[in-house]
Amino acid sequence: MAKRQTVMISGASSGIGEALAGQFARAGYDLVLVARNEARLLQLAKTLKAEHGVNATVEAIDLAKRSAARTLSNRMTQRSIEIDILVNNAGVLEYGNFVDINHTDHQRIIDLNILGLTSMLDYFLPPMIERQRGKVLNVASIAAFQPVPSLATYAASKAYVLSLTESLSEELKGSGVSITALCPGITDTNMVSSAQEKSEGLTIPRFAIGEVDEVARQGFKACIKGDVLCIPGAVNQVVTLAGRTTPKWLLRRVSGIIGRYSSRN
Repeated sequence: MAKRQTVMISGASSGIGEALAGQFARAGYDLVLVARNEARLLQLAKTLKAEHGVNATVEAIDLAKRSAARTLSNRMTQRSIEIDILVNNAGVLEYGNFVDINHTDHQRIIDLNILGLTSMLDYFLPPMIERQRGKVLNVASIAAFQPVPSLATYAASKAYVLSLTESLSEELKGSGVSITALCPGITDTNMVSSAQEKSEGLTIPRFAIGEVDEVARQGFKACIKGDVLCIPGAVNQVVTLAGRTTPKWLLRRVSGIIGRYSSRN
């Protein structure tokens, strides 16, 4: 009987990460679930084990800390767990004008969305290359394709994730390892709900909010196929295409107008 492959999913306690855990469990993958909320991870692990008969290991850790990825790597080595698929989903968002967001929140976006993700790749990508097999799914955003006033640091962090993924997709050609950037639009998750609650000026039309299970389904499918980019939803695909073809000065102007309008309504 063939050994089941194992997927490590960061930010697995809720939102897209939790939905991706369900997708991989249904497909028969063992899981390593990573997030800060241990109680939520334990409940999710129990549910997925019962529903799909897979193994689910819980690792409660804050990936914004510099030593977190190394700690996870060491724990996997100690437990003789090989990570066949890495899902970098952990991320944080803060809404508001750049100068109104405090230094600690800016730094956490950078530490988690950029440094944490890069460290995870640094520790878990080399063993995949050595084995000549593996997959990586980095969760970016359509915010990676254009400037987003009131989400400036977050959008910049996701632009980093997208650029890094596209660069590595070329470096990894012929290695047996694929890497995918999942770029969802606004998705019905706790992170978006929290941003709306904290920022009274942030209004998002219901039709513009994507379903988390559908985003996860498309992300899972793209990861398994080894697609470099996955942009769920026809509207989001149009937005990202516009972001890559519109002159930068015009894109900034339109983004600014939309951002100022959204903050007033």
